[in-house]
Amino acid sequence: MQTSSPLRGRWRQPSVLPGFPLTFGFTLAWLTLIVLIPLAAIIVKTAGLGWHDFVRVGFSGRALAAYRLSFGTAAAAGLVNAVFGLLVAWVLVRYSFAGKRVIAALVDLPFALPTAVAGIALTALYAPTGWIGRWLEPLGIKVAFTPVGIVIALVFIGLPFVVRTVEPVLADLGRDVEEAAATLGASRWQTFGRVIFPSIGPALLTGFALAFARGVGEYGSVIFISGNMPGRTEIAPLLIVTELEQYNYAGATAIAMVMMLASFAILLLINLIQAVTRRRSGA
Repeated sequence: MQTSSPLRGRWRQPSVLPGFPLTFGFTLAWLTLIVLIPLAAIIVKTAGLGWHDFVRVGFSGRALAAYRLSFGTAAAAGLVNAVFGLLVAWVLVRYSFAGKRVIAALVDLPFALPTAVAGIALTALYAPTGWIGRWLEPLGIKVAFTPVGIVIALVFIGLPFVVRTVEPVLADLGRDVEEAAATLGASRWQTFGRVIFPSIGPALLTGFALAFARGVGEYGSVIFISGNMPGRTEIAPLLIVTELEQYNYAGATAIAMVMMLASFAILLLINLIQAVTRRRSGA
C-alpha cells in the first residue's frame, strides 16, 4: 500500500500562473515586440547611413551640444531629486500630520499631468513676466529659456520616481533600527550614515536612475521653458523631432542611436554600482 507524502502533494499543487516555459515564452515574445523590434529598427535604419555619414550627423557640433544639455540637466535634476525625494519620502513615512494624504497625492501629480501642461505652467511661472520670474529678473537671475529652467522641469517630472522607490524601503526599515542605534550611543548623523543610508542606498540609486532616464528622454515639459536655441538650450529629443520634420529619417535615427548607446552605458554603470552596493550591505 502506497502512502502519499505531504511534501509530494505540496509540490503538485497547481500554480496561479502557468509553468515557467509558457510564461518565459510570453515574456520573450512581449519584450521582442515592445523593445527589441523598435531598437532593431533604429539600428537597421542607422546602418543605411554608413559610418562617415553617421559620425557627421550623430557627432556634429549641434548634436554634441544637445547631448551635453540633455544628459547634464538630467543628471543634475536626478541629483536634486535624490536629495529632496529622500526628504519627502522620509516625511511621508516617519511622520503623521494633517493633510498627509493630500501631500502624497501631490507627489504623484507629475505622473498624471500631461507634460505639455507642466511645461506651460512652469514657463508662465518663471518667464521674465511670470509670477516668480518677475521677482528674479531684477536680481539678474534668469530661469526660463536657460538650462536652469530645463533642470527645474526635469525635477518636477522626476520627483515621484525617487519618492515612490525609497518610500517602501524606509517603511520596511522601521523605527526600531534607529532606536537600537541610539541605545548604543550613536548620534543622529551616525545612525543615518551607518545604519539607514546603507539600507536605502540601492533604492535611492534606483530612483535616481529612473529619474535620470525619464529626464534624458523628456520632451513635452522642456520645449516650452527651454527656448529651443540651437547650441544653447536645444535638447536632443527636440533635435530628433527637427530632423524628422525635415524628412531626414536617417539623421534622426543616428542621433537616437547615439542617445540609446549613451543611455545604455550609463544605466549599465548604475546597475553595476547597485550590485556592488547590495553586495557590501549584505556582507
